[in-house]
Amino acid sequence: MPVTGHLELSNIKDYIEVSKPRIVVVLVITAVTSMLAATRFDNTSSIAWDISGWKLLFLIICGTLSSMGASAINQFYDKNIDNLMTRTSKRPIPSGRLKANQVLFFGLSLSVISVILSWFLLNPMATFMIGLGIFFYVVVYTLLLKRRSVWNIVIGGFAGSAAAMAGWATTTNSIDILGFLVGWLVFMWTPPHFWCLAIKMKDEYTRANVPMLPVLYGNQVTSKYIFLNSLILIPYSISLYFFGLGMLYLTVAVISGSLMTVYHYKLMQNPTPEFAWKAYKVTAPYLVIIFIAIALDALWYIKL
Repeated sequence: MPVTGHLELSNIKDYIEVSKPRIVVVLVITAVTSMLAATRFDNTSSIAWDISGWKLLFLIICGTLSSMGASAINQFYDKNIDNLMTRTSKRPIPSGRLKANQVLFFGLSLSVISVILSWFLLNPMATFMIGLGIFFYVVVYTLLLKRRSVWNIVIGGFAGSAAAMAGWATTTNSIDILGFLVGWLVFMWTPPHFWCLAIKMKDEYTRANVPMLPVLYGNQVTSKYIFLNSLILIPYSISLYFFGLGMLYLTVAVISGSLMTVYHYKLMQNPTPEFAWKAYKVTAPYLVIIFIAIALDALWYIKL
């Protein structure tokens, strides 16, 4: 039996799908781990991971709602190009399982609710970062850049950084230099990761007229940019040790960053869609692994 209102029982799965649950999980993990890591730098307590369970729950709720809302709005706007690509043609809107206006209402509602809740349950700085993340993903990336600029995924990547910064701000009520740099890791990782996907899906992006890097400049040039970005990411990630993170984080950053760079070097030697897809899947866990390391580093802090 369906429930009353717009959200019928048979549509729940579709509403979850338009919310891009995999992205939601990754962003919530970065927010929570940043929140835990920041406890070592919180002046109100000298104990790592000394946080309220309620505050942790509130961050998860607000982060989940904001990410779900922004993703739903993204799928509403992309409805006229999703049906042009095999990878996205079976999404709820192009397949006809959900009406576009329903998804827009759903996305806007969750986005607004997430900001309101964070204002009352978290703090102004965390609320600002959550709102900024929604703005970057919906307005800057989806509306302004995705179909107009080859820099779409580069600049739009800051939406993910905002999630980590919101987690940090939930603990400290502010964004200090280390909190910003930790969040910036997401920004640094996003372009090479999604450019691998863009190589795999180059023909589909071409069909949809989305100016991804391989569409405009080819796989070989794109693979060089991916490798170059990896070479920048490794020293950047290592530099966070000198801003206050410890040996556990440093060890994980060196190992995971080196593995990703090796695969991106191999991609540069063999810039095929098949190997790009392999590199995409192999390097996908990097972000979760390194943020878990950041959280554990606060718990077992060692500095040489």
